[in-house]
Amino acid sequence: MQSNRSLAIALALTGLASAPAEAAEAAVDQQMLMQAYEKLLQRVEQLEAANKKLEASIEQNAKKPAADNQTAAISERVDDLENQVLVLKKPSESGIAFGASLTMVALDAVNGTVTGKNESQLNYLADVEFEIPGDALGKLVSFGDSKFFAHLRAGQGNSLDSLYPTLTGTTNSSAFELSNGDESALILAEAWYQLGIPLSENKSGQLGRIETTIGKMDVFGFYDGNAVADDETEFFLNNVFVHNPLLDSGGDLTADNFGFAPGLNVAYINDVNSVNHWKFSLGVFGSGSGAAFEDSFSDPFAIGQAEYSGKVLFGLPGNYRFYGWHNGQAAAYANEFDSTTESHTGVGFSIDQQVSRHITLFSRYGYSIDGKVKFDWAFTLGGQLGGASWGRATDRVGLAFGWLNPSSEFKAAAPTLDADADGNLDFGFTPSGAESQAELFYAWQINKNFQLTPSVQWVGQPGGDSSADDILVLGLRAKAAF
Repeated sequence: MQSNRSLAIALALTGLASAPAEAAEAAVDQQMLMQAYEKLLQRVEQLEAANKKLEASIEQNAKKPAADNQTAAISERVDDLENQVLVLKKPSESGIAFGASLTMVALDAVNGTVTGKNESQLNYLADVEFEIPGDALGKLVSFGDSKFFAHLRAGQGNSLDSLYPTLTGTTNSSAFELSNGDESALILAEAWYQLGIPLSENKSGQLGRIETTIGKMDVFGFYDGNAVADDETEFFLNNVFVHNPLLDSGGDLTADNFGFAPGLNVAYINDVNSVNHWKFSLGVFGSGSGAAFEDSFSDPFAIGQAEYSGKVLFGLPGNYRFYGWHNGQAAAYANEFDSTTESHTGVGFSIDQQVSRHITLFSRYGYSIDGKVKFDWAFTLGGQLGGASWGRATDRVGLAFGWLNPSSEFKAAAPTLDADADGNLDFGFTPSGAESQAELFYAWQINKNFQLTPSVQWVGQPGGDSSADDILVLGLRAKAAF
């Protein structure tokens, strides 16, 4: 086809060349026309070659196997799912957060009971929590970064009660039961309002912020926290490892019968480059009968804490909390052996530090400075191992040890503390050394909502009595959370 076009054009040009016009300008025009024609032919050939490649590519794609089409469909589906995830990650229009959990614990004391026989106990604990941002509450409370928090709780069943007497703690910190005759009634455990105000004009956080909380609250929700040892429904069951023993079951913090108290907490929070986090807190809470709204707010429980969170060791995250407290209405010997009301003062720390990809260690220490207490210092140490190394990324293994030292005042008084009015053995011996505690658990995460946790607890030299049998308790905890 190209040769025919060339021949026709050549003949036409020849006819023009044989025309009478033989001027020099005509020869020049003829030469220029031939050059333009050659360029036009080259361009046409290039376009035809490109067209052939395009046709071949279309034909080849049409003959591709169905798998390629399926791959394209899967890719489109992945894009759709990613878009849906982005939508789900956005907060709801109301901004209200809700959580609920049900925890059941079964314990069996195989050694260390007063009767010398096995003792079993079953209990449940139900928690429902709401968090409502200030914007959803109205203009009157939406100033700054604010929120309202409410916590409802119900439960039934006690902990083991025929074990040899120990200095403090319980083998089942999840035990929760009312004593008003309706053992499974629901109570309002917490209800507080929190307001956070940035100090910097541009609200960038560089100058930190002030955070004020007022209402009825769990003091341990603000103090003595720990990443791997502060929740009896997730980590250790023994109260010695859940919180600082001096503060909690030791009696220096006198909350109401369920562990909550009204109060005011103020904190200064400073984040440096979003890596190093400092927090300084000061709280004042009702104590004695005031913790149950039955008396004035005189002689309260006061506590202050300095907290640092950042990458301290091996470039891995850790949390370091140091605190001191004073209770103006504490009871001598933790409300058990002396009804005298006195002031207690103490200091302590709570540390958790990740030391490898899957291992986090923790430690707590408490020391009594002033007041008659059963033990004047307590030290706990333990850790948690994540299950990724054996193919169970959501499983965990926890192990902890504790030592509680009887005070000199308690050593002098213990020999006179015999069985109480109910016939339960209390003390009646002279403590000779520290009481030792240990707990091992394996948290088996069956799915994202359900977890089973078998555990073993051991108490050596309970109450500091070297002649007493060791306590050995087997447990199984089941938790459903939503």
